[in-house]
Amino acid sequence: MQIPKSKIVLAISMAFFCSCSNNDDASNETPNRVQKEIDFVKTIGGTKNESAQSITKTSDGGYAILGHAQSADGDVTDKLNESFDYWIIKYDQNSTLQWQKTYGGSDDDRGRDIIQTSDNGYAILGYSKSDDGDVAQNNGFNDFWISKLDASGIIIWEKSFGFSGADSGISIIQTNDSGYLLTGVLDVTASNGQGNSKLFSSKRHAGGDYWAIKLNASGEKQWSKFYGGAFTDTPYDVIQTEDSGYIIVGSSDSDDVDIKGNKGSYDFWVIKISETGDLVWEKSFGGSETDEARAIVKSSDGNYIIVGDTRSNDLDVSNNHGAADLWIIKISPTGNLIWEKTIGGGSFDVGRSVYKTQDNGFIISGSSRSLDGDISNNNGQNDAWVVKIDASANLKWQKTIGGSDIDFAYDAIELDDESVIVVGESNSSNIDIPENKGFTDLLIFKIK
Repeated sequence: MQIPKSKIVLAISMAFFCSCSNNDDASNETPNRVQKEIDFVKTIGGTKNESAQSITKTSDGGYAILGHAQSADGDVTDKLNESFDYWIIKYDQNSTLQWQKTYGGSDDDRGRDIIQTSDNGYAILGYSKSDDGDVAQNNGFNDFWISKLDASGIIIWEKSFGFSGADSGISIIQTNDSGYLLTGVLDVTASNGQGNSKLFSSKRHAGGDYWAIKLNASGEKQWSKFYGGAFTDTPYDVIQTEDSGYIIVGSSDSDDVDIKGNKGSYDFWVIKISETGDLVWEKSFGGSETDEARAIVKSSDGNYIIVGDTRSNDLDVSNNHGAADLWIIKISPTGNLIWEKTIGGGSFDVGRSVYKTQDNGFIISGSSRSLDGDISNNNGQNDAWVVKIDASANLKWQKTIGGSDIDFAYDAIELDDESVIVVGESNSSNIDIPENKGFTDLLIFKIK
């Protein structure tokens, strides 16, 4: 049967029209998936609890991992008691162990974030309850505890910041003046407003707020300020902007004081502050349910990618696969929403970190309970989950790693050879997980 010429012309015209797309928008197309292989899976620890919270790529092509260790046996080699300590493990580019060290005192000390500094040393941040050992001072309950290390992990200086309540350091960056910005939670009620460099009444603030502390290169405090409302405001990540200010991301269920546009329950709460900590703008993103931002990275076009999770299916969230999804948004430097996308299945799927790759895409780590939608496998309960998207949020590949128990991924990086190192924690001892050495082990795996 001969097809009329008019229909051929129409078909060609429609194909040309459909092939055109706006590169500024997140694509909902399903691209051809790339097949990736697992190079290795390792669990590291002793008979108690260990976890990896953060990983940083190092200038020698290797990587350093920060978390916490409770064990004084097994793979943990320099502890004398079973209190929690910061734990650093340094590997070369071939994932060969170079050194490991623990830091802390006799109480509960847990590392949350590590960066390599411009002098090839390290800065580590978390919280500490100790006032002995490596920790010179404690101001009451949890304090932010930062240590500056040399390239071999020896402490150069350490500082504690906090008041009588639960003050917990979560994220650290080195600033363009070679100083540091620390962000985490301030217990505003317990501090009586002392978290600000210039004391003012904190009557309208309560509970936990975003707390930013600016240090110089020697660790001396230059200023500190807190931001939030009357409920729970938790910052998880920070980035410095082109104008030397900062964007801090996290979650908030407040709708007063500094928060003007709460969408419902917890939102992605994103704030821009100046170089000296003044609040420039604040934006809430989300729907009527719980939405929590966990990480931010700058994109190649000068905008910002923020990842976390959402339980919403309305307002800013255009789609939800079920329960919680990984939620990715792109914003402009002035906080305008450019696009958003959810990735997940019918159960709980969350994002915990984002890392820009050499091809201007992004690696996202988190965890998944799903076995449908965008997730091809689940081994039982939570699996560690890694997602690769391109610059327009097209899903390129995803991998789950786990056993029949609970397994989480908290951070991931791309190495020079484009392989991916993922870290987290595991309670499993079967399927993808070769062994369990105690209660919870530090988990490392490599995708190539």
